[in-house]
This record gives sequence, structure tokens and C-alpha cells, in this order.
Amino acid sequence: GTTGPTAQARGAGDVAELRTILARALLLAGAIGGLLVLLQLPILAAALWLIEASAEVERHAAEYFRIRVWALPAVLGSYAIVGWLYGLRDARLPLLILFVTNGINIVLSLLFVIGFGWGVPGVALASLIAEYTGFAAALLCAYRVLRGLPNDGRRSRVLDPAHFARMLAINGDIVLRTFFVVSVLALFMAKSAELGDVQLAANQVLHTFLMFTSFGLDGFAHAAESILGESVGRRNREAFRRNMRVVFLWAGLVAALNVAVYLAAGPSIIALLTGIPEVRAAAETWLLWPALLPLVGVWAYTYDGVYLAATRTRIMRNTVLLSFMVFLLVLHLVMPVFGNAGLWGALAVFLGLRGVLLHLFMP
Repeated sequence: GTTGPTAQARGAGDVAELRTILARALLLAGAIGGLLVLLQLPILAAALWLIEASAEVERHAAEYFRIRVWALPAVLGSYAIVGWLYGLRDARLPLLILFVTNGINIVLSLLFVIGFGWGVPGVALASLIAEYTGFAAALLCAYRVLRGLPNDGRRSRVLDPAHFARMLAINGDIVLRTFFVVSVLALFMAKSAELGDVQLAANQVLHTFLMFTSFGLDGFAHAAESILGESVGRRNREAFRRNMRVVFLWAGLVAALNVAVYLAAGPSIIALLTGIPEVRAAAETWLLWPALLPLVGVWAYTYDGVYLAATRTRIMRNTVLLSFMVFLLVLHLVMPVFGNAGLWGALAVFLGLRGVLLHLFMP
């Protein structure tokens, strides 16, 4: 919820608000992250109750969660800074921050798991250390950018009631929107677990294809938030529409490229993600689903950026809620008959319907 308001303040030339948006975002990230850390035991209990997995999977999940949950304040703080930098049209520093975070994560994961033999707790610990290192790098980047901002002599209070209420409202809508998106993925994995450990592992591998796609298309969503948000700040409707067309054109081309790569190199990518023969075979059986989903999901991903740029988050929240309800209905009706195909079909319906509804409700 940081990029859109930051881009709008930049478009309006309000430097004082640019500074305080970051402070508000970090304050909110710290409060939410700290609260979730305090509530970690009931959250873990609820998650294990909701997801019916084997005893071994539940044990590993609990081990991972109890370590990784402590990274939440750093994760959310990094999100706030990265979103703020995107709002300033700076994509290089976020790339540096993510490079530091993920680079350290990879190195430490290999060291702790392969070198020290710590297994799942080693993976979690590597992520924990990496997230706080990445947050430190993000703070340093933010400090350097703040020093370079001009001083226009105006002041804006961090706890200004109107501005803080607006940020809370925007973030509240986004939290609900993200809750339903994450719930779909959680239910997808929970239902995969009911199909057995091999199918669960295969669907987890194939879900990584969706993550590759979402990261690629989220780049255009972030660009939309920054560029279109600036147009909103300047109240330039024609620039908003023109830039929106460009963003959708490039997002569509990248989605088509993803499909081509997945269809051509899917088995090779699966082989890189798992060395277990049974999981590889199961994943290849269902590869067509994640290979084609970029063309289904591109509209939802990109429209999210458009709506966030205009801070029209209520519409975004309501459309994802409706799509989630339809997903539950399809899942209930189709999966008992078609098994894993029904599961992937329900996910496709969720992604596709989100894009359709966001298009229909576009102001």
C-alpha cells in the first residue's frame, strides 16, 4: 500500500509527504509484524488444524514456522521500503535489496542444509538471517534516498489523522485482498496434501512456475503503480490511459513468452527444482496447467497495479472476495470428480474471474 500514495505525492510535488509516507509505512510494518510474532502459537495451531497433512509434513511445517515467523517485522519493513522506492520510480535499489536478501538466503541454505545437515530448521534459519540482512540493506538505501530529496520547507506529520487513516484504509483493503489470494494458495496446497505426499510435492514444484510468472508480471504491476500513480498525482487522465495501454501490452507479451518457455523447457525446469523421480514424473503429468495459466492470470496481476496506482483498493478487495467465493464453489463441486485436474481448474477460474471483474468494474 506504499507505492501508489508515494507515486501520487511525487506527481503532486509534495516532498514532505514523500518522507512521512515511508515513516508511516515502517511504523505500520513494525506493528503488524510484532503482533503476528506475538500470535505465532495460535496461528500455527490454526494452520495445522486447517491443513490435513501427514504427521511428517506437519512436523516439518511447525519446525520451519517457529523459526521463520521471527523474520516477519523485517520482511514487512523491507516491503514498505521497496514499495516506497518503486513509488519514486527507482527499480534498481529494490533489485539490489532483493539480490542481497536472496543471495544470502541461497548461500546460507546450502551451508546449513548440505554443509551442516540441519534440514528444515536450517532452511528457516537461513531465511531468518537473510531477511534481517536485507532489511538492513533496505534501511541504508532508504537513508541515502532521503538525504537526496530536496527540502521544500513544508512539514507533514507522521501521525496526521487524515493521512494515517487513508494509509490504514488502503492497507486494510490490501490485507483482505492478499488474505483471500493467499487463502486460495493455502487451500490449493491443503487439497494437494489430501491427494498424497507425492502429489503435494509435485503441485508445490508446479506452483513455483506460477511464482516465476507472478514475479515477472508483478514487475509490470509495480511499474503501473509508479507511472500511473504519478499521473493520478498530476491529475492527467490522458497520460493515465496511455500508460495503462503500454503496461498491458508488455505484460501480455511477457505472459505469452512465459507460456512458450514453460511448454518448451518445462521438464528441464522441473528437473532443476526436484531430484525425486516420482515427484518429477507427477509434475510433468500436470505441467500443462501452470504452463497456460500466465495467459489467464496476466489480467488480474496487471489490473492490481492499475487499481493500486489510483488507490481504488475497495473495488480490488471486493472483486477478489467474489472470486474467492466462486473458487470455493468450483473446488467443492469439481475436485471430488476430477481430482487434481479439478484443483487446478478451480485455481484457473479464480485467476481468470479476478481479471474479468477488475476489467468490468474499471471506473
